[in-house]
Amino acid sequence: MTRSDTDLATVAVAEDAFVVHRTGSPLPDAQREAALAQPKFGTVFTDHMARATWTAGDGWHDRRVERYGPLQLDPAAAVLHYGQEIFEGLKAYRHDDGSVWTFRPWANAARFAASAYRIALPELPQEDFLGAITALVRTDAAWVPGGEEMSLYLRPFMYASERFLGVRPSLEAEFLVIASPVGPYFAGGVQPVSIWVAQDFHRAGAGGTGAAKFGGNYAGSLLPQQVAHAKGFDQVCFLDAATNSVLEELGGMNVFVVEADGRVSTPELTGSILEGVTRSSILRLLSDAGHEVAERRIPLDEVRAGLADGRVAEVFACGTAAVVTPIGRLAGDDFDLTVGDGTSGPVTTRIRAQLTDIQYGRAADPHGWMHRLI
Repeated sequence: MTRSDTDLATVAVAEDAFVVHRTGSPLPDAQREAALAQPKFGTVFTDHMARATWTAGDGWHDRRVERYGPLQLDPAAAVLHYGQEIFEGLKAYRHDDGSVWTFRPWANAARFAASAYRIALPELPQEDFLGAITALVRTDAAWVPGGEEMSLYLRPFMYASERFLGVRPSLEAEFLVIASPVGPYFAGGVQPVSIWVAQDFHRAGAGGTGAAKFGGNYAGSLLPQQVAHAKGFDQVCFLDAATNSVLEELGGMNVFVVEADGRVSTPELTGSILEGVTRSSILRLLSDAGHEVAERRIPLDEVRAGLADGRVAEVFACGTAAVVTPIGRLAGDDFDLTVGDGTSGPVTTRIRAQLTDIQYGRAADPHGWMHRLI
């Protein structure tokens, strides 16, 4: 994500390289409209998917858009045994004039390539990443919903497909993009969530895969998430594996701490947390608004003391799916604290509105973050 957001013109978009094979049996219009009316996150999928194949001998080839459907996997496919798999998440937004845009897709493309490198999968060229999402969205344009908090969630992913049992990088891989119309990530809309701080589980450690968007990182977060739910909490927050004392991230979101004097902090990128696209965008918007912003190690004890004496005014989480989510309660084995007055604070509310206004075309895009698909 180090490339300039205003320099997209230097990356060719290879949507013409993806041959479109339209399904002969798309979902009937009435059923599609019913599915778009109130979509539950990640449960309804469009008629098509984009796809490309990689082999060690031929590189990337067979770029196509085809009917959405089950995959055929050999029982010995490497992904099933050694977990070589990565994914991304971004959204397509329909603006009031009917056009469709996405947000900083080159940043997702760069992170996808970095994840592939870490998991020993082939790196996908950025032009193929952008071409795949463009070709799919144009093919399934009728599936892009309009309206507040509505979007088409795009899920690019890659997996090791070679039929082989052995601990080495796969010599074959498949890249796909699927799409799902979505509304708000949380069924109840944008409301403060409660967070359980996991003090006996860790998401990742130094030198591990924490900075990659890798399925194994999320699999490891599921049991702690279950524990949090059993205790009555919405989400779980992980601490660092080395000292068990410093905030890292939630199961699928980055975290920010807002002090009463307007200073804002977020955990620094140490290689064990994900470099979120939403995270980096928020850092820029906060800086533009005059906030003193720091990427640093944030001790849990500091946050606890700040919540107790009022120095910490707000805490929020962010990610592509949920955008910005206020945190109203933070608790652990030996503490239970309300954040502010338990509602969404002014900085959280403002930054969420500012970001979504850019994404949905309701406000100017001063940083050139939006990319038109249709």
